[in-house]
Order: sequence, then C-alpha cells, then structure tokens
Amino acid sequence: MSRKLVVAAAQMGPIGRSESRQAVVRRLVALLREATARKARLVVFPELALTTFFPRYWFERDEELLTFFERAMPNPTTRPLFELAAETGCGFVLGYAELTPEGRRFNTAILVDGSGRIVGKYRKVHLPGHREHEPWRPFQHLEKRYFEPGDLGFPVFDALGGKLGMLICNDRRWPEAWRVLGLKGVELVAVGYNTPQHYPPVPQHDHLQNFHNHLVLQAGAYQNGTWVVATAKCGVEDGCLLIGQSCIVAPTGEIVAMCSTLDDELITAEIDLDRTKEIKDHIFNFKLHRRPECYAEISAR
Repeated sequence: MSRKLVVAAAQMGPIGRSESRQAVVRRLVALLREATARKARLVVFPELALTTFFPRYWFERDEELLTFFERAMPNPTTRPLFELAAETGCGFVLGYAELTPEGRRFNTAILVDGSGRIVGKYRKVHLPGHREHEPWRPFQHLEKRYFEPGDLGFPVFDALGGKLGMLICNDRRWPEAWRVLGLKGVELVAVGYNTPQHYPPVPQHDHLQNFHNHLVLQAGAYQNGTWVVATAKCGVEDGCLLIGQSCIVAPTGEIVAMCSTLDDELITAEIDLDRTKEIKDHIFNFKLHRRPECYAEISAR
C-alpha cells in the first residue's frame, strides 16, 4: 500500500498587534484552500499563528496579556478552519497560545485530521528567553514568563497512515527532543516557529539565523529518519524582523521545498513515508547500533 501524500508548509507574513483574529483566520483559510487545490492532505501553520508574537512585549496586567490566549479550540473565530478541514479532507497543524480552564498557560500546537477533529496536542517544552523586564533589549522575549513548560512530553500520533510528531520553535534546536520522537518511530515532524533575525544577547550570530534554522531541521530529519515540515511566521512584525525560509526536509536531510518570500506563501511536496526506512533500517538503525547504556549522563546531569 502506497504511503505517498502531499504535505504543505503554510508560511505566514507578519501579523500586526492590532490585527483581528478574524482577519488572521481568513488568511489561514486562504492558505488551506490553496493547499487543497494542490491535493495536500496536511498543512502545517506556524507557532502562535493567530496573533503577533506577543512575548516581545512587557505586559503589566494579566488582563492585557490574556487577550492573546485561546480558552477553547475550536472556538467561534477558528471554527472556519475546522469546517474547511472536514469539507476538504485536508488536516492541519496549528500553533496558538493556550489558556486552560485551570488558568495554566502553554505555547501549544494541535493536530487536526481530515474530518476536522483534534487528534493530537503538543505543548512547547524548551521555552527560550527570560522572565524579567530587560528594557535594554530592542524587544523582549518573555516566553519563560508567559508560558509554563509543556507537560505532555513528546507524543507521536497515528495519522496519515504514519506516525506524526510536533515540535515548536526552540524545541527544534535540542537533539533530545528529536531523539525522543525518533525512538517512538516518528515519520513526520511538524515544526512551527517565530524566530527573530536579531538576537540581542549574541548579535554576532544574527547572520547565522537562517543557517542554524536549517542546520537543526536537517540534522533532526537525518539522525531520526523522518520527514520534517517546518513553517515560519516571518517578515517585519511590529518592527521586529522574523526569519522565513520555511521548508520541507526529507529523511536524508535534503531540503526538497523552501519558501522564497517573507510573506504568506505556500510550499508543497509529495512525500513517501516509506522513505524513512532508508535511514531507520540502515544508517540510524536504533535497535542494531544504539548504545543507551553509554548515554546515562544525558539525563542524569
């Protein structure tokens, strides 16, 4: 039985702080419609796809901060996306800020299948940035203040005839995150990101941001024998330049499709989930070649 399918990365240009959720969802719906016209069965949207990247701001009051969070999913504003998925049979991965009924706050991604049902959830584990106000920065990065680290681990879901996992932005830089997914047999990893071009603590790395983005995506794909669909929110967003170059990466580590703008842009590729076996059965055959008894220091320290 063939396990070939078309997947899409739905890159988004900037979202202004005052842009409404309704306007953003219309953009997402347009991208999803374009993907279905190209016969895609899965579309990956960016991290925090419904709002501007609000951790760049210092909020004195929770009331203002919480306007960027979703209390339910789907909700009346996002329901058109779910209805379109059910209408077309094309699923999607969507990143958003989640406020739980208990008041907990997470940077979250959900997997929605072709019937419009949520069949998977992931909460970002590796939160970058800082907790306190640092006014010397040209913009803040307050994820450690505004979110809790994810509490769901690194789950893998049966979807699209294969095994699908999710990572969010900074997670992609940590090999342990990829390896846990790899140990669970992941065959496709969806990654959403919002990555500034300028990194205030180490500005000498600014010219490397696109290189480092692709470096970790390609390494994660190759070392774990998985396809990767990585999608940016990018462009000049409220004065902050976010990198683009959303891409689809093969299990060999090769980039097979990449965005060329810093705006709303869709890229697609036909992938074959069976190609993961080229790596899983040979180069990185975990059962044959791993030496976990030698790796204890990784989690013991």
